[in-house]
Amino acid sequence: MSLTLALVAHDQKKADMAEWVARNHAVLRRHRIVSTATTGRIVGETCPDVPVQTVKSGPWGGDQQIGALIAEGKVDALIFFPDPLTPMPHDVDVKALLRLALVYDIPCACNPSTADLLVKAGLLGN
Repeated sequence: MSLTLALVAHDQKKADMAEWVARNHAVLRRHRIVSTATTGRIVGETCPDVPVQTVKSGPWGGDQQIGALIAEGKVDALIFFPDPLTPMPHDVDVKALLRLALVYDIPCACNPSTADLLVKAGLLGN
């Protein structure tokens, strides 16, 4: 079963996202991955065997584009690594994205440990 997974990471967490994808590439490459632009580029460079479709960068509307996909029922899970220690000028977009994940009741992992649990539990179709 192929799922659509959204990947988003703030600047200080992009390396963590790329590392998480590299650790789980065997599972992730079987799914459709949509990501904000810079996160998607870094993931694609790190794991070229994991195809990534990108939307705009987060501050340029990418978070909202991912949110729209969630609202349309086109995203099955959100893997979002926010940076809790750095102020975000687009914080309202970030909050809206998380709100939509809650409203539409999709799995949402906000750190590598929780994302690992989604994989280990078989929720991403090991």
